[in-house]
Amino acid sequence: MTMIFTRKAPKLLNYRLRCLHLSGCSHRRNLQSTANGEAPTVEVNFSNGRNLTFSSGRLARFANGSAVCQMGDTAVMVTAVAKAKPTPGQGFMPLVVDYRLKNAASGRIPMNFMRRELGPSEKEILSARLIDRSLRPLFNKDYRTETQLVCNMLAMDAVHHPDVLAINAASMALSLSDIPWNGPIGAVRVGLCDGEVMINPTRRELQSSQLDLVVSATKQNLVVMLEGKGNVVLQQDLLKAIKQGTREAQFIIHEIERLQKAYGRQKREVEAPAYVDPELEKAVRSMCEMRLREIFQDAHHDKISRDNAVNEVRSNVIDKVWSSFPDTEPSQIGEQFNNTSRAIFRELIFERGLRCDGRDYDQLRNISCQVDLYKPLHGSALFQRGQTQVFCTVSLDSPESAMKLDSLAALDNGGLKAKNFMLHYEFPPYATGEVGRIGPLGRRELGHGALAERGLLPTLPHDYPFTVRLTSEVLESNGSSSMASVCGGSLALMDAGVPVSAPAAGVAIGLVTKYEGDDTKHMQDYRILTDILGIEDYMGDMDMKVAGTRKGFTAIQADLKIPGIPLKVVMESLQKATDAKSKILDIMGEAIREPRKYKKESWPVSETIQVEPHQRSQLIGPSGLHVKRIYLETGASLTPADEGNFSVFAPSQAAMDEAKELIEGYMVKERVPDLEFGGIYTAKITELRDTGVLVILYPSMPPALLHNSQLDQRKIAHPSALNLEVGQEIQVKYFGRDPVSGFMRLSRKVLQGPAVGIARSHNKSAGENAT
Repeated sequence: MTMIFTRKAPKLLNYRLRCLHLSGCSHRRNLQSTANGEAPTVEVNFSNGRNLTFSSGRLARFANGSAVCQMGDTAVMVTAVAKAKPTPGQGFMPLVVDYRLKNAASGRIPMNFMRRELGPSEKEILSARLIDRSLRPLFNKDYRTETQLVCNMLAMDAVHHPDVLAINAASMALSLSDIPWNGPIGAVRVGLCDGEVMINPTRRELQSSQLDLVVSATKQNLVVMLEGKGNVVLQQDLLKAIKQGTREAQFIIHEIERLQKAYGRQKREVEAPAYVDPELEKAVRSMCEMRLREIFQDAHHDKISRDNAVNEVRSNVIDKVWSSFPDTEPSQIGEQFNNTSRAIFRELIFERGLRCDGRDYDQLRNISCQVDLYKPLHGSALFQRGQTQVFCTVSLDSPESAMKLDSLAALDNGGLKAKNFMLHYEFPPYATGEVGRIGPLGRRELGHGALAERGLLPTLPHDYPFTVRLTSEVLESNGSSSMASVCGGSLALMDAGVPVSAPAAGVAIGLVTKYEGDDTKHMQDYRILTDILGIEDYMGDMDMKVAGTRKGFTAIQADLKIPGIPLKVVMESLQKATDAKSKILDIMGEAIREPRKYKKESWPVSETIQVEPHQRSQLIGPSGLHVKRIYLETGASLTPADEGNFSVFAPSQAAMDEAKELIEGYMVKERVPDLEFGGIYTAKITELRDTGVLVILYPSMPPALLHNSQLDQRKIAHPSALNLEVGQEIQVKYFGRDPVSGFMRLSRKVLQGPAVGIARSHNKSAGENAT
């Protein structure tokens, strides 16, 4: 075969060969295998003797980076893949985390109609957010390449949680890949039992633990992310757990760094942002600085007026600067305005010692609370903090209304198969004065609702006989709507008479820092802000949400925009949150201090009735007929509690009284007369049939068949030949029951001879003589 080369072909061939050679050099250290053909593996040993294993280079080798993290028999593989080039015009870091729990990993089959995994569940979405928030702060601020992390469950046991393993596997996959990332990080789960800190506790240990906290940290003991819930944990215990978790994470970081030095790929160069002319930067700042400073120092501005004023300055600056720099894109001028606005906002916080709304660093916004807004509601509250307004309602229903959990969700909830407390958070577009589509629940709403639910759950009683659904609808939002949901939700629960152990409140803490480069360990200066506004969250470096009672903490979530903060800042922030929480609880106490004692007319009622075992069928009725009738007529539902008790739930006391009357009617056992063998009785005809007549000897008796052959001594083909009618009374003789079928044996024809006895009637009313 003859190959013909053009003049350009040799150059193209040489170029491709050179690219292949360079690619081979860069992949030579990419964890293909060790000298003996096995994938490199490292083991992390924690202070409590437990260990965690990392491996890479054997699975998913087409990805930019992959890693498997295993603890016990739970193994999670995470792959990291990034596009070759950033997307033009991308104004943010497009990181996507997909976390899926697979039934096959635990030897189960999904119990839905399709018998396969469908869309992401609530637990999967929350775990994906957990991983995202741990990794995102360590990406370069100029990195704009689309990146995807896929967490694949290889195996799951009933002992260890896979979410923390997924964070560590993602850290290793990014560290070994060529994706520019300033990691690694380490993540551990921290428990607390009898004052002793437990690192990476098992599922069984977590059931008796007061605390379930995930700590993500990077080098030099810098905290990157916190997420946890607790059963009213004291402040000193929480601080001890965070410190211990940060120290234990350093073991993971050390082993990943060791593996990265031996097998990691060379990192890509981050594409530099578009060149900005210094004159352009100077022109933008000179035109907007004085006006922005005036806006950010005017405490009379609210959210809408401040945003309108800043947008007006933005439009004016872009128009004027563009006329002076016609070759510059307006979007680039707008980006420069945003950077200048953020810098001025942060400078003013350090210079003035006041915030944009005139408050000092520790001051709360004005708070107002109302309860019992509408009569039909079981419980309701309106909580207003500044321009954040939340309307909360409580609905009480029967235990049958509890949310049933699938096998994987039940495993994650300590074996509970049903969830009897739910908090549903809603954030409609009008809450921020915008127009938007109201559709499926978003990831943000799901995360905020789960955080508020964790903050309130420890205050609810374990043996409460109702299922509780708390809805939190954000009507206005200017920061910290999830913590407002905790406050409003606690008020609504007390208004509904739910016997909570103590009121709960929540607050958001912000942070503004000064540091050089990425050295957040040695900060030049910082300010901690209590009860942050939406603009302070956007312009700041941290959003720490803390919820709890006056005694301790029930939930915490800390998100950072910088690559870690020292433990000292974390401790100071928690102290600020504790002080603010006490002030908020004092204000809430003016509206309602404890669960409502007197009952509302709209409250449902639940009672337990005792039923003897032999009466259960009598109460339930054939095919549950009596239970269905009670529900349809009164709205009350009956649920078997145990062998001797039934739980009765009614929507009101009147419905409960009506249901009790029906139950008593079903439970009254009518006396069945004893029939004497050979006795003569008066029977009442209830139905005529071709084969005979159906008769009853007493009112509650099931009709018995009197056959044509026993009606008369003459042979008849139909009862009508004897002029018998429905309702007519006839005399019959009782011969006991058939030993095979159990049916009554009755006869009329034997009485047509000489009289053999006195007829007795059980159908006559009292006081009448039997004939």
